[in-house]
Amino acid sequence: MRWDDIRIEAGPGGAAPGGGPAPALFERGAVARSFDTPGFRGMTFFEVHARSILNRVPESSRVPFRWTINPYRGCSHACAYCLSGETPVLMAGGRTRPIADLRPGDEIYGTVHLGSGRRYVRTTVLAHWQTVKPGYRVTLEDGTRLIASGDHRFLTGRGWKYVTGAEHGAPPRPRLTPADTLLGTGAFAEPPKHDADYRRGYLCGMIRGREAPCPPPGGADEQALDRVRSYRMHAHDAFLERLIEWPQAPGPAWRKGFLAGAFDARGRYSQGILQLSHTEPGAAGWLRSSLRELGFAFAAGQQPGTDAAPLTCYRLTGGLPEQLRFFLATDPAVTRQRTIEGAAVTGRARLRVESIEPLGLGLPMYDITTGTGDFIANGVVSHNCFARNTHTYLDLDAGHDFDSKIVVKVNAPQLVRRELAARKWRGEHIAMGTNVDVYQRAEGKYRLMPGILQALLEARNPYSILTKGTLILRDLDLLTASAEVTDVGLSVSVGCADEELWRTLEPGTPSPRRRLGVCATLSQHGLRCGVLMGPVVPFLSDSPAQLEATVRQAAQAGATHVSPIVLHLRPGAREWFLAWLGEHHPALVPRYRGLYGRGAYAPRDYQERISAQVRELAQRYQVGRNSPPPSSRTWRGAAGPAAAPPPEQVQLALL
Repeated sequence: MRWDDIRIEAGPGGAAPGGGPAPALFERGAVARSFDTPGFRGMTFFEVHARSILNRVPESSRVPFRWTINPYRGCSHACAYCLSGETPVLMAGGRTRPIADLRPGDEIYGTVHLGSGRRYVRTTVLAHWQTVKPGYRVTLEDGTRLIASGDHRFLTGRGWKYVTGAEHGAPPRPRLTPADTLLGTGAFAEPPKHDADYRRGYLCGMIRGREAPCPPPGGADEQALDRVRSYRMHAHDAFLERLIEWPQAPGPAWRKGFLAGAFDARGRYSQGILQLSHTEPGAAGWLRSSLRELGFAFAAGQQPGTDAAPLTCYRLTGGLPEQLRFFLATDPAVTRQRTIEGAAVTGRARLRVESIEPLGLGLPMYDITTGTGDFIANGVVSHNCFARNTHTYLDLDAGHDFDSKIVVKVNAPQLVRRELAARKWRGEHIAMGTNVDVYQRAEGKYRLMPGILQALLEARNPYSILTKGTLILRDLDLLTASAEVTDVGLSVSVGCADEELWRTLEPGTPSPRRRLGVCATLSQHGLRCGVLMGPVVPFLSDSPAQLEATVRQAAQAGATHVSPIVLHLRPGAREWFLAWLGEHHPALVPRYRGLYGRGAYAPRDYQERISAQVRELAQRYQVGRNSPPPSSRTWRGAAGPAAAPPPEQVQLALL
């Protein structure tokens, strides 16, 4: 990794790039750096001088240690899937809003896998954030243009695909090509401006429809009446009759308002059918001409109305794409009738990819986390980024801050040395890598761990490190020196040796083979290294054959122990994982709802069964037989022995 072309931006009290203030949690005087390297585009590193470094773990936490060291906040391993700020997102009320204006708690549309296909459902925005990423323009056959980052994913007829292939350090990933067709309804129509012509048209359609001999069932909706009252404030009653007269040469705004008013007065949308009707021949003619002038596809017919006048009906054809275009282009007031919940997601719209063009510059991009794991962006199904709930433990937001605002405690080694020397310190075990990986890619530049390990070595303080990376091998000399004078516990996280499943669940991490290679190298140098076998994913990585393969390979790598940790689905992670499961393994969704129906943890009997299987396999393959013995030497005056490996019944969060 090259670390040249460094940019530093700082302002009074610590400024973020672009001149804005640094986030409030940072110390005054923070320096914000960005690096012109592909792996860190759109990321900012806030270099701070922290006041303390030894963190006490809350008593309520289900972990076997009380102290941690976290030289970083946030993780540069994370990914961001982003869209430009003006991209319209379909709201639950049937209107759209730019993604930049969304907020947590907003109700929007997503999709779920039901039966043989996907259907639109309401979902909630759980998190929202901003970043800067290189932009790409995706142009579709119907003229839709989407501005997104290369890491963004859209749903095609052949599954989820990234805008571009991986740029560096990752296995090949499915990407969009001109042979792909996106799923959705097509580009969203522009909403009308509620100007004077639109208001006149709406009043005409609403009031004439209400006065027709065949009123809508249940009367007019209160939302429509509120709009009428609002519009009447713009006109005196003496002129109201003139306002609803048929115009001589109506423009598009009047026609849109008229169709919206007519729909609110007596239109219907039910079971996928949108219908407008009127008994007055003149009004029916205006409905027909307005639909035709605005380019809507429709079929005409008649139904029994009153004894005097049959009901002339106009039914929109073209399915959901045409119906949604009607709602967005005309904007009826009654949101109750604008719901598309339960409608099927299809590929009938002209959404074939025509081109993917790099814009050549970084743009402000936005992303959200939703309950379904996706949302509808300008008429196509769009994947969202999922938030990790451990962000809240780091005083960071649930998404962008964790991924792209990395807090670097540049004075961490000095703080460790000072706090270990304090009289009140009792020499307790310190765990590292519990919140974020201390050997994430940024460590390759900042090199904080050698100083931290040196301080721990000099104090002979017991510690442990959990990592998924390979950078830990850089510090072999310090690790081996520490192991000679105190207890050093090292672990690599390997949920399953199945490489195909790894590519699906953890595509941004080193392969299981490389992680087990780290364990083997550490063992060959006389260091005790275990395998944290987590998360064990029910029904996907928990078969006897998969458990056996993972334990066998861990034994071959010289692991001192294998600790199984079953998947833990916290809120946020739960919604994302179930959406992913519905896409890749829909038959498992009911089984997961049964297994995790009462909370975030799998039932105790399931956990105990997995633990028993792994324990039996570890005995069979003699895990730990050839491992070096633990050091009997500890820090001077230490309060007790170093922490044991994680207990079997602790569960690991997916994220």
